[in-house]
Amino acid sequence: MILVTGGAGFIGSHTVRALVEAGEECVLLQRRAPEVPPHLADLPVHIVQADVADLEALLAVGEQYAITAIVHLAVAVPWSATDIDPIDATSNSVDAFLNIVRAARAWGVKRVVTASTIGVYGFGSAGPLLEDSPIPFEHFHAIPTFKKITELLAAHLSDVTDVQIINARISGTWGPGGHFPDPFFAAPSLAHAAAARTAPDLSGLIAPAKSGDALDLLYVKDTGRALALLATTPELQHLTYNVASGHATSNSDVITAIESVEPDFHFQLPDGDAHPQSWLDITRLRDDTGFEPEFDTAAAAADYIAWLRAGNER
Repeated sequence: MILVTGGAGFIGSHTVRALVEAGEECVLLQRRAPEVPPHLADLPVHIVQADVADLEALLAVGEQYAITAIVHLAVAVPWSATDIDPIDATSNSVDAFLNIVRAARAWGVKRVVTASTIGVYGFGSAGPLLEDSPIPFEHFHAIPTFKKITELLAAHLSDVTDVQIINARISGTWGPGGHFPDPFFAAPSLAHAAAARTAPDLSGLIAPAKSGDALDLLYVKDTGRALALLATTPELQHLTYNVASGHATSNSDVITAIESVEPDFHFQLPDGDAHPQSWLDITRLRDDTGFEPEFDTAAAAADYIAWLRAGNER
């Protein structure tokens, strides 16, 4: 039985669905509500209400269910805290991760998969990014900063405990249930515009979008399946894996893909000076789990637009 923290969220819900489809039984840890969310109501999942920051409540989950693995996706980064001292918020964030490892050791769990981010690589590199590539240690945003801290702690604890902690460096992810608008890339806003047959509103981006801007873009159904494979593959040879498509997708590529499934959609972004193109190498993930993305950009656009037109908000 696999415990998924953040299992009702964007990436988490698709991970749970992939695990169930692979024959696994899942327990979702939810901080706010003990009910199965509507988008997972068709799945035979268990729900527990608890906060990863509450060690006693977390450990109680293991008294109710025989947990064999953990996928830790719950956000525990103090980047938006306004009602708590920043030092206390930092302590809570680190403790939330440590509590997961404490629980794993108490339950005899041998593997924890924890979410890291493409952001740990920074934004100035070009070409393929390998898990062994040097990463910058400058602080530019709380999310990659705390993911780097977690990765270092994970490597240390994997070495000194009997828990294998896998860092999943997740690339730019889009699709059903995702962020809208996403502040970092334009694909979700472009898909929403195509679904609504309106002009795209890209005002929510942190920087003006250009046609050549690119990143490694993975459809969320593939992201969830990759994380499920990392949780269930019997033997893994590494502690860090890129979860990605393995190639760069530009805004121009996304627009072309949308136009291929929505011929009436037309939109042009300025050329400008795009950032250097980079992507995450997924050789490790392929070799160790057999993962291959099932959705190319056109298939992802078609699936997402159909989902939005079915009455779903995001």
